Amino acid sequence: MNRGASFTRAAGRRHASLASGEYAPPSRLTLLLRRVFVRLSEPPLRRLGLSLFLLLFIGTGTYGAVRGGHVDALVTTAHETGDAIARGFGLGIVHAEVRGMRVLGRDEILARAGITDNSSLLLLNPDTMRDALKAEPRIAEATVRKLYPDRLEIVIEEREPFARWQRGGKVHLIARDGTVLASDIENRVAELPLVVGIGAEKNAAGLIDLMGRFPSINDEVRAGIFIAERRWNLRLKNGIDVQLPEEDPALALERLVQLDRSRELLSRDLTTIDLRVPDRVSVTLSSEAAEAQKQKTPKRKGADS
Repeated sequence: MNRGASFTRAAGRRHASLASGEYAPPSRLTLLLRRVFVRLSEPPLRRLGLSLFLLLFIGTGTYGAVRGGHVDALVTTAHETGDAIARGFGLGIVHAEVRGMRVLGRDEILARAGITDNSSLLLLNPDTMRDALKAEPRIAEATVRKLYPDRLEIVIEEREPFARWQRGGKVHLIARDGTVLASDIENRVAELPLVVGIGAEKNAAGLIDLMGRFPSINDEVRAGIFIAERRWNLRLKNGIDVQLPEEDPALALERLVQLDRSRELLSRDLTTIDLRVPDRVSVTLSSEAAEAQKQKTPKRKGADS
């Protein structure tokens, strides 16, 4: 088959297509762009006039969008148009790699970062994506890298559940830095330490680290209660409140360990153990223990029977 015959058949098909009405006329935008390109090839003075016209056209459209409250829609349209053009040049996102996930899912992370099937690599702003990711309480840190022409890499560091924080009758799941990860939490995290009170979430790490140094006491603690945003009370499982001082609570706990070893203090029928004064330990008996102690106390001579 020769080229002439091939060309003749191709030309015949085009003519047949035109005759059958399948030809689609160019759009208004295409015609406008053609006129612009033609004008750009004309002398400088005419090109200047065309440039001024385009600037006036764009400025008028922008002013109308602002006055009409359509700025967001205009920006969205412009961004979508830019994404489409970039994808046409091979700058779409073909590979999106997400690492560091433990609780969050890949799709959830991409959605939080603002990535859709129509996004292009060219118009993505890594800093904006990083801020959007860190707005999620469970994400402590995020790194975003664009690897041209079509790869996106996201590495996150999730906050891990550290303790439970009770305030106003509600229990929240918190991270080590006090960030609230979830509210109205389930029993599956009931084994985590419990702290109570205003400001307790921000100071929980210090208390929990401290209690880790005194396992014999820590095993008996039901909750740490933050008092006046200054110091801690320990609510023990047997109901005793241990009042720790604001300064040097570690020294107070050392004294408590010694007293429990020598006198079994934590096993007694008490309501409070006050360790706030460095050189003195004060205890309060329960009402039952106080009544029993009163009955055991001998009466003074001369007292009425």
